[in-house]
Amino acid sequence: MPEHAMNQVPPYEFYTQKRWENWLGRARESGFQIKESEEAGKESAVFVNMVDDVILSCLKVTARFEKALLSKETALKILEEIKEIVLSEVEPISEDIDLMIDSVQTSLMGALVAFECYFMGDYEEGSNIEELIIIAIEAEALDDLELALDYTAQCGAIVLKGQSLPEEVMAELPDGIVAEWLDGIDSISAAMVGSDSYKEFDEDDGEDA
Repeated sequence: MPEHAMNQVPPYEFYTQKRWENWLGRARESGFQIKESEEAGKESAVFVNMVDDVILSCLKVTARFEKALLSKETALKILEEIKEIVLSEVEPISEDIDLMIDSVQTSLMGALVAFECYFMGDYEEGSNIEELIIIAIEAEALDDLELALDYTAQCGAIVLKGQSLPEEVMAELPDGIVAEWLDGIDSISAAMVGSDSYKEFDEDDGEDA
């Protein structure tokens, strides 16, 4: 494919502001409150689905990048546009919902830097994910969040390449931002072992979330 064709941004919109606003509307309507009940579990599903929807959009970009239908530059540009939409400050709704949206955005940060690392090729495919996670946690403990995010991103890139997150290590993660970033990467892993429809999508598939 000619280079100029690869670098053209496709007319298809992988993710839109309208789509994100629809999810925020659903979160607002959920009336979510942090409590221990079956009802709270149903209400919280919207936040899980918010994350999954963004990740599936990024996986669609990844599928086209892997087929050389998108250049690295174009894939990164699309990713940056998605990041600007979903990581922008959200108007307060309620204390509990705001906490959940903050958690959603933190998880998405982990996922988005993983996609960025993958597109850039800034990782070693044979690296040990468990060791990378340990280094990321140690960096967080030293308040070096930039380094922690870098190692978390490498974990995610390796997951995108086909490796799995170590279950035992994930189960014993200390509470903190690295754990939340890794939740986003865990969502990538779950999406990849679920439906692979993101690899063959309709250019006219639904706009509404």
